[in-house]
Amino acid sequence: MRLEHEVKMRWQPQIRAKARQWAATTGGIVVDTRVRLGYTAPIGSTDQDRIRHPTVALPPQHAARLFDTQEAGATDQQLKEITAEALKEVYFQDGGRRAGTLEGVRFTDIEHLEFDL
Repeated sequence: MRLEHEVKMRWQPQIRAKARQWAATTGGIVVDTRVRLGYTAPIGSTDQDRIRHPTVALPPQHAARLFDTQEAGATDQQLKEITAEALKEVYFQDGGRRAGTLEGVRFTDIEHLEFDL
């Protein structure tokens, strides 16, 4: 039992580091959330917040930013803001193909927020 515990203690950090490296450089990260999303948009467009349940694959640069910020000691609020920015770019703006005038996205009333590789 002790040997198994020691192996896990040494092996798991290496596995996690490799998974993070892969997500930050190649695979990205998946965010699944059920949250009230509010956003800032130009006058005349609808900016009413509402509950949404997006499951979105975020590209590696977003995963890298989340991991780097987390390792630097970020607060949960800072990580939520980064995630909201990533959802703005990927979910709302679809990489620049729509909602180009959207100025900002914010999370309120988070019911569920989960990340996966």
